[in-house]
Amino acid sequence: MAQRERVHGRPAMWAAFLRALAVLLAHPELWVTALRQAQRMARPTWWRRPPFLPLPDRGYLRFRLETAYGEDAVPEAGDVVTYLRWCRDRRR
Repeated sequence: MAQRERVHGRPAMWAAFLRALAVLLAHPELWVTALRQAQRMARPTWWRRPPFLPLPDRGYLRFRLETAYGEDAVPEAGDVVTYLRWCRDRRR
């Protein structure tokens, strides 16, 4: 098992997000699933508060990442693809 990257601060989290986005771009069959999951995880009334993007609540996202990967850990980009495939298959 590959050792998980441990991060301390937002820049590393954004870097992990951008890596996951790059991997996702190579899988167009998962784009609709990714948008659907983003919509489901978005904060309620996200359009009323800056940055006016459908982002998940920070506390919820922190909880989900910590329970899956441990404190301050970030998922590998491939894990996002695996998760989206699971979501797509569960929907069928």
